[in-house]
Amino acid sequence: MKKVLLSVAALFFAGASFAQVKFGVTAGPSFSSYTSKVSGDKETSKLMTGLRAGITVDLPLADEFYIQPSLLYVGKGGMMESENFDLKLKTRINYLELPINFMYKPEVGNGNIFIGFGPYIAYGLGGKSELADDNGNKLSSDIEWGNDNMSQMKRLDAGANFQFGYEFPMGFNIGLHTDLGLVNARGNGDDDNSFRNTSFGVSVGYKFGAR
Repeated sequence: MKKVLLSVAALFFAGASFAQVKFGVTAGPSFSSYTSKVSGDKETSKLMTGLRAGITVDLPLADEFYIQPSLLYVGKGGMMESENFDLKLKTRINYLELPINFMYKPEVGNGNIFIGFGPYIAYGLGGKSELADDNGNKLSSDIEWGNDNMSQMKRLDAGANFQFGYEFPMGFNIGLHTDLGLVNARGNGDDDNSFRNTSFGVSVGYKFGAR
């Protein structure tokens, strides 16, 4: 993970030599869920709201085309319910996420539409699982990281992401985004025992150096 972060830093600093480089900040709600398989039985959790925020940089490739690495804090997870036992299991996982998007930003009106897609890699920072019943009783535990058993989670996650939005000439922007986890994040999971993250959300941001 350190090598990945150093590579991102190199991209950020290398971008400083480009006249059209735009650094930015972004933040907004993220609505996440996860798809879980246990002994082959597949189930998708209900949505959970988290925060997605961080920094971005647009590195120009050609007219209207950019590479955009970002470094983001992202909250993911979801909620499962058991109707038979009146239980709810909430799982919250916090990640440091690095998406690297290929961006197309054509001029539309006074600003630019942006369309981006690419891979992401994420590193688990922490999280909690909370089991609660209808009587208000709760039992919580920290996420356990590792690859040894089914109760653990892998720290590394990876997948694909897509974003779409509009950038105003004064630098403000608003967009939609989605992440699709492609890695089985369950400790020693297999085809019949898996955990995969999915999220989408809305973000607002500001680009420094905008025209």
